[in-house]
Amino acid sequence: MRRSRKRLSRPLYESLPWLYAGGGIGAIAASYPLVARPWSLVLGLCGVVALIAGLAVWLRRRDFRELRANYADPGGLSRDKDDD
Repeated sequence: MRRSRKRLSRPLYESLPWLYAGGGIGAIAASYPLVARPWSLVLGLCGVVALIAGLAVWLRRRDFRELRANYADPGGLSRDKDDD
């Protein structure tokens, strides 16, 4: 029996870096007005981690798409960037 892999819908998958970054910014903003210092610190750190995760996912996808485009064009890997 073949087991199918569960996947996210494309719009949700494409919006994940923005959701991470938005959640991170929201958590950082929410940490400022908190009076309880430990909770403010935890929320701020979680926000920074989420923001960095969103940026990392966005950069990895960008690099993957650029690499895939270069492989689709066999001459693209041998050209220098200065030739553009």
